[in-house]
Amino acid sequence: MGENRGVLGDPKAHQDVVDTFLSFEATKQRHIAGTKHPELYNPDTWTDEFAHLSAPGQREIQAALLYDYQTNVASYPAWQAWLRAHKPPTLVVWGANDPSFIAAGGEAFKRDLPDAKIHLLDAGHFAMDEKNDEIADLILRFLPTHR
Repeated sequence: MGENRGVLGDPKAHQDVVDTFLSFEATKQRHIAGTKHPELYNPDTWTDEFAHLSAPGQREIQAALLYDYQTNVASYPAWQAWLRAHKPPTLVVWGANDPSFIAAGGEAFKRDLPDAKIHLLDAGHFAMDEKNDEIADLILRFLPTHR
């Protein structure tokens, strides 16, 4: 009694959210939403993911992960304090059009790491699928300066 279940409440009470998350269309949209070039994406990426998510036992696993995400968010202040204290060299490469992790989330690293290199690319959630060469170039230019 009085147990705090967080903002999402009982994970079993949100079956409609789980159903939507595990649907083929939602799986596909995680890959191509926010991109101006869906033709650059291999349909096997969401088809294979959907097949995996449809396997026996995955519904329960994914429901638990979705429910548990609230503990991730609750941990942000501790992670941000660690970043401020340790100031690791940081390269942030982010899909500016990502509907799941919005651009402001990428830019927020500057508050805790003023020297972070932030790159918001014209891409969605899976930026590597369409900006592979650009991201590789950013990494290759960043690494030699932070050995």
